[in-house]
Amino acid sequence: MNKYVYLIDGSSFIYRAYYAIRHLSNSKGLPTNAIYGFIAMLDKLLHDENPEYIAICFDRKEATFRHEKYELYKAHRAPTPEDLIEQIPHIKDVVRAYNIPVIEKAGFEADDLLATLACMAEKKGLPVRIVTGDKDILQMVNDRIHILNVHKDGLVYDPEKVRERFDGLGAESVVDLMALTGDSSDNIPGVPGIGEKTAIKLIREYGSLAGVYDHLDALKGAQKKKLEDHKDLAFLSRELVTLDTNVPLDISLEALKRREKDVKKLTELFSLFEFKKLLRDILPDTENTTPRDCRYILITDEQPLATLVSAIMHHGACAVDTETTGINPHEATLIGISLSYKAHEAYYIPVVPHDGEHALLPMAVIKKYLGPLFENPAVKKYGQNIKFDYTILAYAGFSLKGIAFDTMVASYLLRPNTAQHNLDVLALTHLGIKKIPYESLAGKGKGAKTLNQVAIDAVCRYAAEDADCVMQLVPIFQTALEEQNLLRLFSTVEMPLIEVLAHIEMNGVCIDSAFLRRLSEKAAADLAGLEAAIQEEAGETFNINSPKQVADILFNKLKLPVIKKTKTGFSTDVSVLEALARHHTLPRLLLESREISKLKSTYLDALPELINKRTGLVHTSFNQTVTSTGRLSSSSPNVQNIPIKTESGRRIREAFIPRTPDGFILSADYSQIELRILAHLSHDKNLCAAFAHNEDVHTVTATHLYGCDEASVTREMRTIAKTINFSVIYGKTSYGLSQDLGIPIKEAAAFIDHYFATYSGVKDYLESIKEFARQHGYTETMLGRKCFFPDIHSRQQTVRNFAERAAVNAPIQGSAADLIKCAMIKIASLFAEKKFASKMILQVHDELVFDVTADEKDAVQAIVKTTMESALPLDVPLIADLSCGRNWAKQ
Repeated sequence: MNKYVYLIDGSSFIYRAYYAIRHLSNSKGLPTNAIYGFIAMLDKLLHDENPEYIAICFDRKEATFRHEKYELYKAHRAPTPEDLIEQIPHIKDVVRAYNIPVIEKAGFEADDLLATLACMAEKKGLPVRIVTGDKDILQMVNDRIHILNVHKDGLVYDPEKVRERFDGLGAESVVDLMALTGDSSDNIPGVPGIGEKTAIKLIREYGSLAGVYDHLDALKGAQKKKLEDHKDLAFLSRELVTLDTNVPLDISLEALKRREKDVKKLTELFSLFEFKKLLRDILPDTENTTPRDCRYILITDEQPLATLVSAIMHHGACAVDTETTGINPHEATLIGISLSYKAHEAYYIPVVPHDGEHALLPMAVIKKYLGPLFENPAVKKYGQNIKFDYTILAYAGFSLKGIAFDTMVASYLLRPNTAQHNLDVLALTHLGIKKIPYESLAGKGKGAKTLNQVAIDAVCRYAAEDADCVMQLVPIFQTALEEQNLLRLFSTVEMPLIEVLAHIEMNGVCIDSAFLRRLSEKAAADLAGLEAAIQEEAGETFNINSPKQVADILFNKLKLPVIKKTKTGFSTDVSVLEALARHHTLPRLLLESREISKLKSTYLDALPELINKRTGLVHTSFNQTVTSTGRLSSSSPNVQNIPIKTESGRRIREAFIPRTPDGFILSADYSQIELRILAHLSHDKNLCAAFAHNEDVHTVTATHLYGCDEASVTREMRTIAKTINFSVIYGKTSYGLSQDLGIPIKEAAAFIDHYFATYSGVKDYLESIKEFARQHGYTETMLGRKCFFPDIHSRQQTVRNFAERAAVNAPIQGSAADLIKCAMIKIASLFAEKKFASKMILQVHDELVFDVTADEKDAVQAIVKTTMESALPLDVPLIADLSCGRNWAKQ
């Protein structure tokens, strides 16, 4: 290690990092550019210098003694950017996780702390390197204290380098030089008109600032007058520039000794920031971190398999993991199975030959032992994304019962705001294990192998490690879920849902590809017609897919009002075109073209390509661990985003058909579920009464807003009332509502005031939710699901307001998500109990979709409606609207 004591100017690092990297944020919108740049600079310093002692000093927001001496001190500095302010606490968290002392003190600047610590180290006989780019710190340079300027390729200022910098003057003259020249960055005045060359000449000739003023009579002309007129400023500037080397600090040099990083804390932070490369690099190689007493055993004989199964049956629980030929469970085939029933011990059972070696156990023998184990619900099954393993095993002829714990889902429930729930990250964060990378076995890109092409011993270690990590993680997450009061939600909703979702995915959806092909052909023709109409409206030919050319037509040629700008020019995004479409035909045509083009590429052309060759069906993937509110998302295809409000979107639904000629597609949609949950949570008497009496809540709201009876409510009035009802759920402001309705902000504000006067219980509830979020940092659904809002105290108003709106919506949307999950679990259980041939095939927000046989139609409808309407007890009635037809569009 380098024996120097390294003292870093953290504030200098922060600003350097912020301006070096721009426009970086995580998936939740948290800006991370300064955080990432700071870490990069810190890591480079630690690698290049390898210090034995280290500390980082930061400025604080409070005024310092310099402000008391000179109220204009730093007055010309621009305010700290809001997106940087938000990152500073996270940067300090990172420094603490590096186990580097964070030194800051109210009333003093980072430079004073650096100077004080440098003198402390010097007195102990230790050499010092102050890491900064500030010029005033050069006053500290001597034989033991040097300045490292990492911003100038690691330039080190020792006494000789300082003399070189100031034309022969040493560090002892820096304060006097700056007293004369001032410092524009800190608004230190100095003597106006005296530059550095003149100051150096004066100090060299007269020795010091005092010497200059002792010899004023030797000076002449304008120079003498400047010095005479601004003597007070010169000596004030000297005080301001002089660093305080005696700041009272309650810290010893021993506390500055370099320590190992807190890997667990850093992993949590890097996961939050979504720094994937830093996460991968945070630990040394697996060989140095995996416990040496791990027993990872390959099973290729019948007796060891029998012994293993017997031990698991006796233990009553095991972790299960599968290795496959791919990541799509509906196309991949099983390669091997790994099992673990105690920490640091796991077993791998190959089911196909690996890299030319023959598996010694026939599949029949494997099924003889694993079949009863998997089918035994009394033996708890643990996994990481166990829905995938359930599906793979089902296709291989196994039935996995007793799913009790999924570490990915547990991690998500505990930290719904982060996107990192994969096993590599969880093992790093909670176990300190850097798992064997998949790419180290299989490679990546075009030359990647499947694991059955890899040596079996390597696959055994890799696969067994997965099961072992899961087994170790379960008790950790079990405790955390209990502490957070999430275990009931986890056990009664999220775990039973896994098997339900697996079956929905395996059930698949039948798609009319010929119908989609015809729609695609029509869409192509419509797009060609729209493009011609757009060119004609514009009066010239241009590329309608070029934002730059579109902006040129809209704003330069047609002189339409500019709605918003980006760093590259005028924005032409959807919100801009929607605003402009109220005033001009061309933006409306562009919107229509974009919508059809997106539907064509995303669904009309893509859906037929997703038809599984093995089943002839489309198998979407439902994701439990993506949205922060608990809603399911879907992918390949994303059925949640198929538009329902447009004719072209509804036509796509016509392509979803039953798999039998006489079958039906049944759609069951909760009616106004979020408003009903709002009524239940707020106990608002007027809102509850409207639902209790089965009144149309939007019409009722309109009567209050307009002061009329129901018979006088027009369609337009009801539409406005409906928009306001739902705007409240999403915490919209008067500005947001004005944009939705196309009305003045003042009018929108009046509507909101009338609404809350009518539904005062709603207003009180929403305010209580915001206050709860401010106090606790999260909100809860009816079933206790937590949604976290780290930005609820952000200094940036727009960020804080967004967090407040999200906090208002989360308990409502999250409760709706919990409710439909409960309904799905109960419906699936009843379908299995009655051995229905009909199948649940999709979940889309508040809607469930079923492929129903003709003879079961009436029974299925009765079960679905009754179950959905009684899924959870509410103070207002739940209503499920059912429609049945020959396709999803009910036609």
